Parts: sequence; C-alpha cells; structure tokens
Amino acid sequence: MKILVTGSNGQLGSELQTLASSFEAEFHFTDVTTLDILDKEKINSLFEEHHFDFCINCAAYTAVDKAEEDVDMARKINRNGPRNLAEICQKNKSTFIHVSSDYVYHNQVNRPMVETDPTTPKGIYALTKLEGDQAALAACDRTIIFRTSWVYSSFGNNFVKSMIKYGSQRDAMTIVFDQIGAPTYARDLAAAILQVIQQCHGENPHYGIFNYSNEGIASWYDFASAIFEMNSIPCKAAPILSKDYPTPAQRPTYSVMDKSKIKESYHLDIPHWRDSLSKCLNLINQSQIQVS
Repeated sequence: MKILVTGSNGQLGSELQTLASSFEAEFHFTDVTTLDILDKEKINSLFEEHHFDFCINCAAYTAVDKAEEDVDMARKINRNGPRNLAEICQKNKSTFIHVSSDYVYHNQVNRPMVETDPTTPKGIYALTKLEGDQAALAACDRTIIFRTSWVYSSFGNNFVKSMIKYGSQRDAMTIVFDQIGAPTYARDLAAAILQVIQQCHGENPHYGIFNYSNEGIASWYDFASAIFEMNSIPCKAAPILSKDYPTPAQRPTYSVMDKSKIKESYHLDIPHWRDSLSKCLNLINQSQIQVS
C-alpha cells in the first residue's frame, strides 16, 4: 500500500509522520516546497511515478481571519488544491482523504450536528473549506472527508501552546465561553485516518463526509481552564462573551458534531478530549525538558 500525504509539516501531517513507522504502508510525505497542490501537472507526474493507493490532504489555508482579506489564496488552497488532488485520484483509481472543518456548518441546529445538516458558512475560510469539500466529492467517487474541530498538537502553533505560553506570563486571562465545540488532538485524528485506510484497503469501504473530533464538549474557557489545571499554571481564566473579543471572521457559537456515522462505519473508539489533552501536554512538557 502506498500513501501520499500533502501538507506533512503541519500539525496533522507531523502526527501522521510520527505514526507512520508502526503502520504497514509506504508513505510519501510532501509539503508546499516539494509538492504544490495547485500544480496539477506535478501531482500527475508524482502519481505516475509512485502509483499511490491513497492520498491524504493535510494542506490547507487555516488563517481564519487573514482569509477575509486574502480571498484569492484561501480559495486556491482550500478549493482548487483539493479539486486537483481529487481529479488525479479519480484518474488513478486512488482513494482521496481530505480534512475539512466544523466551520462549514455554522447553522442554528441546537444539537450535535450530523453530516447531512445544512451548511451555511460565515466568512471566507469557512466558505472555501465547503467549496473544497464539494469540489473533492464531485471530482472523485472515492473521496472521504473528515470534518473536524479545534485541532491541536505537540507540533506547530495552536491554542494549547498559546495558553501555556501566555498563561505562564500572566496572572489572569479572559477567554470566550459562549462558543461551544470539541477539542481534537491531531494524533487521535491521524490514528483515525490510518484506521479508516486500513479498513478501506479491505472490503466494503465507506466514502463521503464524516465528522470527527474527540468525545465530550467544551467552551474555549473550559478548554483553557483544563490546560491551566493539568499543567499547574496558576493563571486564572475569566469567561467573556464573543462580542467582547471581536474577530474579522465570525466563529460558530455551537459546533458540536455527532460522530455516530464514523464510529458505526469504521468501528472507531474515540477518546475523550480531556484524556487526549493530558497526553499532549505530557509530550509538550517532555520536549521542553529535552530542549532546556
């Protein structure tokens, strides 16, 4: 089995690299310097050379607020890139796995969202992620889309690392408490993707859109409080409303996703977000000790 991974230096791509050694497959990891997903000819040449069975697209434009001004680049990376990869996957009878966002829903459904719920994205980032989903599904009938939320990791820059950094420097921080969702440890998401690939490589693969996050729910205030608590950071988290922390792009107020479909289709056992956060913090602390 041969697997192409794009955007491999990001949080999810880095976690996939960590898990690759224990997975029976030949991986080809790329980033923008080795494979620009906007360069369809280069993608095609790479597939002709390696004959990939799967392509995992971790490349994305993720600067949510910057996207409001950088519309063209956000659309190229989040829509055109996935479309290019999906078209080449279709041509080569490969399976295309694409990572999307909870932001595409942004609806008023007052319950955990299912994959068939309305998508009413607010803002350029959310819109271009939805356009990427639609383009991939239209281009390749072997497409699997993971819609996920609040991703963090011991790699890269993210909310967890920001809270550790700034919480260690301050006595108190104000954190939004009226945005509800589920934190997702990128290592858990990477493991889930590999488990799906393993089952897809056998019989009865399930294609389409799947929600994935860690179990449980939280506000950003809950998330920050847990980080401070688990890492023994004395900083006090103070809850505020979203209106008191305005951003260029509107965030979903309720972004909890129902994961029944992926659990039933691929028999996944998904960890609770607090358990996964504890594991990630341990890794971050260990790396800090080694560096010092």
